[in-house]
Amino acid sequence: SVLSRYENQITILSDYLEEFPETDEPVWILGRQHHLNTDKSKLLLDISARLWFTYRRKFSPIGGTGPSSDAGWGCMLRCGQMMLAQALICRHLGRDWQWEKHKKQPEEYHRILRCFLDRKDCCYSIHQMAQMGVGEGKSIGEWFGPNTVAQVLKKLALFDEWNSLAVYVSMDNTVVIEDIKKMCWSPPQSSSAAHSSAHLHRSALGRNKNTAGFCTGWKPLLLIIPLRLGINHINPVYIDAFKECFKMPQSLGALGGKPNNAYYFIGFLGNELIYLDPHTTQSFVDSEENGTVDDQSFHCQQAPHRMKIMNLDPSVALGFFCKEECDFDNWCSLVQKEILKQQSLRMFELVQKHPPHWPPFIPPTKPEVTTTGA
Repeated sequence: SVLSRYENQITILSDYLEEFPETDEPVWILGRQHHLNTDKSKLLLDISARLWFTYRRKFSPIGGTGPSSDAGWGCMLRCGQMMLAQALICRHLGRDWQWEKHKKQPEEYHRILRCFLDRKDCCYSIHQMAQMGVGEGKSIGEWFGPNTVAQVLKKLALFDEWNSLAVYVSMDNTVVIEDIKKMCWSPPQSSSAAHSSAHLHRSALGRNKNTAGFCTGWKPLLLIIPLRLGINHINPVYIDAFKECFKMPQSLGALGGKPNNAYYFIGFLGNELIYLDPHTTQSFVDSEENGTVDDQSFHCQQAPHRMKIMNLDPSVALGFFCKEECDFDNWCSLVQKEILKQQSLRMFELVQKHPPHWPPFIPPTKPEVTTTGA
């Protein structure tokens, strides 16, 4: 009865704003600027190209006996999936890739989509995320916060050899440059020779392949920064810096919303945030025999939702993707220039060296586990 109540919920919020207004103000979507007066159709195409994950029903029960729908509890997990999917799109297809209905898509696109299908053997499925959340103190069916979903993605990425992401989740509002470089330059575990070759040839192109075909250069970085931007409400002092993050070319948006209502924020217009909403319950979709996925329901093909920035819950997580080391260096200089220039309250800190009072930083490695299935 609880699930059916949530499945029938209508997500019309008091601050829900549908049509874009007539305005000269630019719209920013994940590091790209759009102008409503001249290229509104390009803006809507850019938004519909993002992978949109929502509640689903009728998938195989989580853990064999658990829920077969995530309606009412999986919204933050779905938002985490959307942020990660955007990183994978940037990694394999580039930020400017566009999705068009009924158009043949590259194999990498279908492979990315298959990572998120609602099956226990897909690496970023609702099944894997919910079960990995148990280790973070969340029982299956319990609502996640932004930090929990970040920790779950960090752990699951260790098992994902195809994408080979380095996932860094900042602690205590502090991003440590030294730790990130150490993690992104750490060699694949499958080759002991990779360690020396990674460092020997870093001065050349910085990208070397060992005999297994693994790249021993910079591992693409997914950087997640969980933040608390106020006590009960967002502190207005953070608003300009928060909006600045959506302008950065490395932007993956932000996870957040309202208590027990998570959204994936992808941009802003003035003092309104633009977001993709996971609170729609759709039926489970599986891949077809040829490996493609009927992807119509994975793209939001209507005007996106907007909400006033002051209505945002202060608990958020920012996301950024740096495919190459130069992207990360560029991000660091943008942060210094645009985020840390304010001498008042800073949204987060960026430091060069690992703080001496912290425990030593050890890049996470894939646990040695034996499995009997997925």
